[in-house]
Amino acid sequence: MWFSNLLFSWGCIPEITKDCQDMTNASSTYLGIAVGAIIGGIVSWWIYNRQKKTAEIQDLTLNQIKELDENHDFILKRIEDLDSRHEETLNKILDLTKKIDTVERQTRSIEPEESSSKTNEEF
Repeated sequence: MWFSNLLFSWGCIPEITKDCQDMTNASSTYLGIAVGAIIGGIVSWWIYNRQKKTAEIQDLTLNQIKELDENHDFILKRIEDLDSRHEETLNKILDLTKKIDTVERQTRSIEPEESSSKTNEEF
């Protein structure tokens, strides 16, 4: 009963009250405000949830990118270490090649003398 008295003070709303002929300007304004508030609340809630889900996905993606970046840095350091070891090994191989060449030259220079001495001994 008090609800219908409250509505009558605001104006006649035929959708809600009985024995009402027409909706007044005041009551249509109140009804519009109430429906607008409900629709606005629903839309705001929907936007909040979408933004919350989007933010969670973005945080997850950023964390994955951070992990990939850390792994990338670790791999780069390992590659640099491997490259420096590779350089050392290559330099050692080049030194060995030079030593082998030197030994071969010495051997060549000694061989002809030995072979000439053998040929002289045979005669």
